[in-house]
Amino acid sequence: KLIKMDYNQKVTNDQSKNLGIDFDGVIHNDDLGFHDGTVYGEPIEGSLESIKLLSNFFNIIIFTAKAKKDRPLVNGKTGAELVGEWLLKHDILKYVSDITAEKPRAFLYVDDKGFRFENWQDTMKFIKSINEI
Repeated sequence: KLIKMDYNQKVTNDQSKNLGIDFDGVIHNDDLGFHDGTVYGEPIEGSLESIKLLSNFFNIIIFTAKAKKDRPLVNGKTGAELVGEWLLKHDILKYVSDITAEKPRAFLYVDDKGFRFENWQDTMKFIKSINEI
């Protein structure tokens, strides 16, 4: 039987169960940058063990620009396929619910390029401290 949920119930349920984790710089060391489009790096220390543990409590959703649909194929494979192969190679794919280019609805995002927003004054001060604007 299909359970009909309204929008707020759906979003709330997804957010309470989903943990969004960025791939490059958080799970995969990405030490060469885009390089040749392959997924070549090593796991960041503690990432694989943490995902295994967290998967007992949350749906692990990996988000990455590598999964964007307009990204060229590399060796005939999409970025999402390459990330999936890397996760499989490191025996972690079975703990991951999804690989996406979009930031998922989630209660928390783990991202190496994130900034914790509290107010615009502090945000602007931070941006100015790392970039000449």
